Amino acid sequence: MNNIALYLIIVIIWGCTWIAITLQLGDVAPSVSIVYRFGFAAFILFIYCRVKKLPLTFNGRQHLQLFLFGITLFGINYYLIYQAQQYINSALSCIACSLLLFFNIINARIWYKTHINYQVYLGGLLGIIGISTLFWPQISNINLGTGTLLGVTFCLIGSLFASAGNMLSIRNNKLKLPLLPANAWGMFYGTCMMTVIALIQGDTFTFSYTFSYISSLLYLSIFGSVIAFACYLTLLNNIGAHKASYAAIMFPAIAVIISTFAEDFSWSVYTVVGLSLILLGNLIVL
Repeated sequence: MNNIALYLIIVIIWGCTWIAITLQLGDVAPSVSIVYRFGFAAFILFIYCRVKKLPLTFNGRQHLQLFLFGITLFGINYYLIYQAQQYINSALSCIACSLLLFFNIINARIWYKTHINYQVYLGGLLGIIGISTLFWPQISNINLGTGTLLGVTFCLIGSLFASAGNMLSIRNNKLKLPLLPANAWGMFYGTCMMTVIALIQGDTFTFSYTFSYISSLLYLSIFGSVIAFACYLTLLNNIGAHKASYAAIMFPAIAVIISTFAEDFSWSVYTVVGLSLILLGNLIVL
């Protein structure tokens, strides 16, 4: 696939995951849902790699690399973002998580001495302003208390871990580790990490047999994890983390468009201005 196709797939799939994640919240503990999501995704990838005869055997040093890659990108960051949802609404969480773009800019500079041109900074700034404008009615009356600060902190730290996972994915590529087997092991290690966290917290490994929970789990595992991460990490290696991560700013725009049809979301001047700034920033960056 060319980069445009990869980018569109990522934005559309992950733009829908906000709805799927909402359907996951309820009877099953968030940490356990993450275990189910990435555990099933890892299982699918291992089966696929075995059928396609892709290499799944790595040495100890490579497994250490894949372990760090997995716990940062498929474990701790998701755990922290789920924890943040207990203290802040999804709008503020979305804005905080969109800062992944700037974390990737900084880390790409530190880790790989990547040159970042001014268009990326300008486009990213417009994107952040656009998201803030888009969700302004939801965040303008937020009380900046201890809970809010704690929730934002969880999101920011989660985004830092996600950015580290992005950098480690680039290193996977530099080490010539095949993408899908690396993702399979990474998701396996992320699942193991989340299982340990769930057990330490005393979370019960229950399961919800409702249609909404099962369908959202399948979507998050197959589309949101197996397919979208394969596309995203391919794009990340093709055009750089600083550009690929603008997709994180595009997700809310897609979510709002879907909500317009699925939930009768009413547009306002904030919606129009916010989406316009996000799209303009996207054009400038890419």
